[in-house]
Amino acid sequence: MKHRNSHLLVGYWSRLRCGRDVPDQCDIDPRAIKRMLSFVFILDATDPEHAHYRLAGTSLCDRYGFELKGARYLAHWEAGSRGVLAGILKQSLATKQPVAISSFGTTPEGAIVEMETVLAPVTFGAEKPTRFIGMTQVLSDPSPLAGRPIVFQRLIASQFVREGEPLSVYSPPPPPAPPSLRSHPKAPHLKLIVSRQKPVSANFDMDESMQALISRLDAAAQPTGALVK
Repeated sequence: MKHRNSHLLVGYWSRLRCGRDVPDQCDIDPRAIKRMLSFVFILDATDPEHAHYRLAGTSLCDRYGFELKGARYLAHWEAGSRGVLAGILKQSLATKQPVAISSFGTTPEGAIVEMETVLAPVTFGAEKPTRFIGMTQVLSDPSPLAGRPIVFQRLIASQFVREGEPLSVYSPPPPPAPPSLRSHPKAPHLKLIVSRQKPVSANFDMDESMQALISRLDAAAQPTGALVK
């Protein structure tokens, strides 16, 4: 992991377990992660190949340019990345380990930024995990986006997260050539590269959009203030 908030989210997930392999979605209290809530989402991966968003923070929806709730997670990934990502989701659920995914995101005009997504498996009223609490953030300078949405993502690497790993210095790889939006559904297949590097890091402040999302989540929550949808 490279972003400090990725470490914070996985640390929160770990504390929620209370001796279990993974926590339940009902254990999640939006107020406990309110400083990064606008970039947090819940992913339903009962069928990893057709995983879809159950909930998504407002800043994350703005980043992609539309309401993500109900949208398929793999829809905005290039074709060669989708099968690999579905396999990563399956493995994370089976091993009950969080995973950090590095990618390049591209705007309609071809601007490129580096991104990190962290996914931590959770149960939903069952013994086996079928969902993820996740967060997606831009790692590189976001100014090339200039307020434009990300419409296309390409997988760079993935790393299953082990607890207790220290932060380390991170040097980003050079970006690839901008993909053609007309041809990206048939983009060349990529080889999965598993990062052997150790972690790195940043921070957000809560804005008014988060408060609106917290109200939505609290309205759907159980009496304990849990995140349920």
